[in-house]
Amino acid sequence: MRLAARVSLIVAALVLPAALPIAAALGQDPAERTDLTPKDKARVAAVTKPTTDFSRPEGFEAMQGGAGTSMKIVTRDAFSHVSANQSFEAEDRFKLGNALFRKLWVSSPSSTEASDGLGPLFNARSCQTCHLKDGRGRPPEAGEAAVSMFLRLAVPPRDAGERARLDTHETSRIPEPTYGGQLQNFAVQGLKPEGRMVIDYREEPVRLADGTLVPLRRPTYSVADLAYGPMAPDVELSPRVAPPMIGLGLVEAIEPADILAHADPDDADGDGISGRASMAIDPETGKLVLARFGWKATTPTIRTQTADAFSGDIGISTPLVTDAFGECSIAQTVCREAPSGVQERLGAVEAPDPVLDLVSFYSRNLAVPARRAVGDATVLQGKRLFYESGCAACHTPKFVTSRHALDKAQSFQLIWPYSDFLLHDMGEGLADGMRVGDAGGTEWRTPPLWGIGLTREVNGHTQFLHDGRARDLAEAILWHGGEGQASRDAYAAMPKADRDALHAFLESL
Repeated sequence: MRLAARVSLIVAALVLPAALPIAAALGQDPAERTDLTPKDKARVAAVTKPTTDFSRPEGFEAMQGGAGTSMKIVTRDAFSHVSANQSFEAEDRFKLGNALFRKLWVSSPSSTEASDGLGPLFNARSCQTCHLKDGRGRPPEAGEAAVSMFLRLAVPPRDAGERARLDTHETSRIPEPTYGGQLQNFAVQGLKPEGRMVIDYREEPVRLADGTLVPLRRPTYSVADLAYGPMAPDVELSPRVAPPMIGLGLVEAIEPADILAHADPDDADGDGISGRASMAIDPETGKLVLARFGWKATTPTIRTQTADAFSGDIGISTPLVTDAFGECSIAQTVCREAPSGVQERLGAVEAPDPVLDLVSFYSRNLAVPARRAVGDATVLQGKRLFYESGCAACHTPKFVTSRHALDKAQSFQLIWPYSDFLLHDMGEGLADGMRVGDAGGTEWRTPPLWGIGLTREVNGHTQFLHDGRARDLAEAILWHGGEGQASRDAYAAMPKADRDALHAFLESL
């Protein structure tokens, strides 16, 4: 029997028919899942226990996304397939969501009333523009406008009221007074873009223990051609590339207790790793819940992330974020006086239901590709080095998703994201200096590694980290500092054959 079929049969026997919302994390025992029987708890503990046998692959290790893993031949579309265990009816919803994900929005007023409302200030005309082929963004080349990368903007809290808004999670950051929370480098006809991002790189060579010289590039960010006056002198700039879209629904389906069980904010075990949970208010329930999406883990759900992107990146209002002017700040009156795309006959927002639901469903069901060469001797050697170097302390290999997942196709799945979805201090080298939600200026959420080896195939580049500064896996590892310093140093001390083996393991993911 084929591996995928065996996994599907096992999962089918385990899944409950009901689909319930994931419970809020606050007040929950961080080591206790409430969705499992005692028997199932023992099974989950056994299957997610870190391996000590690197002589062969683990069971179902090739199926990174559980029964939903895509087994299709690897092409540029490797990140764009529907979860393999979805129904035919669900595939129809997925295709409708894909069409809306790729849809080009236009400025108002327009004869295409169902598509107008763009901007007036924006970073992209469609979701697909940033998440090209549902994959990883990159910094702009010299002379190129930034498309799949943008600048977050914030200022430090200036009084007790602003500090309280941050501390109570009423807001995740204090926007720059004139330009808001994000620099918009495009505008509809008749308006000027806010400005453009400027990146200057300085080469910093690093010599490894065997004498190999690796040229790191340190970026410096600034803004130019500001159209609406100066920015605040204490503005904080945080660059972000668009992250890959695969496996988001499976990440959402991880029980909060399993993520919180890995948190060790005071480093009680003394291993130098002190991951912290990030919390956010769910705008649909008003409750404080675990946040797990975004480079700094500021967003609690896929639906919220989708609505925020519609508003901040494209300037389109949805039932969750209803301002038709997107990121136009109160100070940008010319922007707020521009026509909106709200059509009364269609609803009170520019993208009324079911647009948000369909795009969220699409985002929730992009399949994780199957791993390659899991039994290759060099890949297994690299996996061993990954564990021995301490990488798995933050890049947690596997979870079993909740029985109460929003979508039963994602319920009780053994998945391999290689992330703990917690905040970690990554040192001054990667710091942006910006407080966002619970994340401090040196903290970032551990990014999942599944699919990382297909970045070149899908997106034509190998630029990694939150700002794409790393041009390959070696540079990405060598930028690790703070809690990642020991793993970085272990890598730098390896002979070339071991480094190549570690790369081979990562490229198999």
